[in-house]
Amino acid sequence: MSVGFAMLVHEALHRAAEVARHLARNDCPVVIHVDKKVPRRKQAEFVASLSDLKNVKFCRRYSCEWGRWSLVEASQAATEMVLKDFPEVRHVFLISGSCLPLRPIEELKDYLAERPMTNFIESVTTEDVPWTVGGLDIERFVLRFPFSWKNQRRAFDWYVRFQRRIGFKRRIPEGLVPHLGSQWWCLTRQTLTAILEDPDRATYDRYFRRVWIPDESYFQTLVRLYSTNIESRSLTLSKFDFQGKPHIFYDDHMQLLRRSDCFVARKIWPHADKLYNGFLSDDASIFTGAEPNPSKIDRIFSKAVERRTKGRRGLYMQSRFPNENWENGLTSSNYSIFEGFTELFEDFEEWLGRVTGCRVHGHLYAPERVEFAGRQAVFAGALTDSPDLRDYNPRAFLTNLIWNTRGERQAFMFGPRDNQDISWDVAKDPNAQISVISGAWAVQLFYSNANFSDIRREAAKLQRIEAEHLEVLRSVWTKARVRIWTLADFIENPMEPLQTVIDEIGARQANRLTEAPRMKSLDGFGQFLQNLKNQGMQPHLMGDFPVGTTAQSERRKPGKPYLVK
Repeated sequence: MSVGFAMLVHEALHRAAEVARHLARNDCPVVIHVDKKVPRRKQAEFVASLSDLKNVKFCRRYSCEWGRWSLVEASQAATEMVLKDFPEVRHVFLISGSCLPLRPIEELKDYLAERPMTNFIESVTTEDVPWTVGGLDIERFVLRFPFSWKNQRRAFDWYVRFQRRIGFKRRIPEGLVPHLGSQWWCLTRQTLTAILEDPDRATYDRYFRRVWIPDESYFQTLVRLYSTNIESRSLTLSKFDFQGKPHIFYDDHMQLLRRSDCFVARKIWPHADKLYNGFLSDDASIFTGAEPNPSKIDRIFSKAVERRTKGRRGLYMQSRFPNENWENGLTSSNYSIFEGFTELFEDFEEWLGRVTGCRVHGHLYAPERVEFAGRQAVFAGALTDSPDLRDYNPRAFLTNLIWNTRGERQAFMFGPRDNQDISWDVAKDPNAQISVISGAWAVQLFYSNANFSDIRREAAKLQRIEAEHLEVLRSVWTKARVRIWTLADFIENPMEPLQTVIDEIGARQANRLTEAPRMKSLDGFGQFLQNLKNQGMQPHLMGDFPVGTTAQSERRKPGKPYLVK
């Protein structure tokens, strides 16, 4: 009882030679197909390097291309030579030059000897295949594919659309039920002989010449005609990413490969010296006797695919910049935004930092400069206080700030004077906690001591900007935790909303607040708003401020009217 190998090689010939020598020294005949694209000089050197091995041979060469019939021709040529020149072979194992045996060859021989009539080939109907990438399942069998998907992509796509439009469908040969599966299989002599010597082989070959990716369907379909003893799985470990491209194994995958208990793995990086030296050794201690079980490492590959497609939360980089709305969270951790608080309170930033333990910044999106905590010029991650650099990509500025300070809660101020390009981003970010005192920007105007005509014009502008911002925060698309108070409602009982905000942050102090930041005096503020109304500007975001009362609901002292300047 013996197993022979048919090897398809097109690159890294020195590694393929190492594997072929290892197999041959363990009394496994090897027939190698070298891609015709490989230069003759390199091919001759490759042949010469294995000329001392009598059970290594080379078959007729074909110029192979992914997804084309040439790969099946190469497999047929190598397989036929194995069957013809090595009559003792009872199983033929198809591998590539980038494959690597993971377990002792004697263990593979024993495994197949216990299953002399079993064919190991993944063979699944098109209706049951969840992993095809490219949008073609049954269509790959009923349409024609005369153009190369890799080299003639535009013609390939056009011809597929044309056939769909005219309703063209090829006739599948009678008796064939299309199946798909991995290109790498291990079949019995009996089954392979039946496939290759079938009187209707010319018909089948002619049909599959126009099937897309026939190397994943030719043997997978025909094996169903000649054998019922099929285990629909491959003995070769091959994993694919979300784009359908094979994962490449490197030196640091050594333990992962051992854990799979598979007999062969692909694709191995040509420079993985540790893998080749380790698995091609004759160390008997790696005998396991276990059933091949690639599902043992499926969880790791699933996490790798997830990491590649979604990335780390809030992390962006040149090598993995997601499409819009594909990112794994806009930011990496929770943060807080306060709108209108520094306008109403004199020492709000210092008070908030003291009460919560957060890193509290000023207006990060202020037009003059970035107001980092402590008014630093450079902050974590080499972020500068330059508004030009910040405004080049306001979203990236925020995500970088949160990523570079992960582990420490960040809080910053925001208002209608700031760059509003970040509004939708923070509104849709579940990590954002946004607290708004609407209309509080008017307090700053109240104390500005500017010409009233300028104040009215500025008030109209700021109110319009804040109204648009509040509309964003109230949108059905908002995912942030948003709390909005009008200025009038807030100052009626400021301790309650402050306590609510602090509790949401998870402040270090678990008890009720015993101190509040110093609120600016709003004596005459109601009259100020009335003067704006009298000048034709309707301030509606502040809530209801009676003209005759102060902000603290106390009567304004007589003799001290608000003076318009």
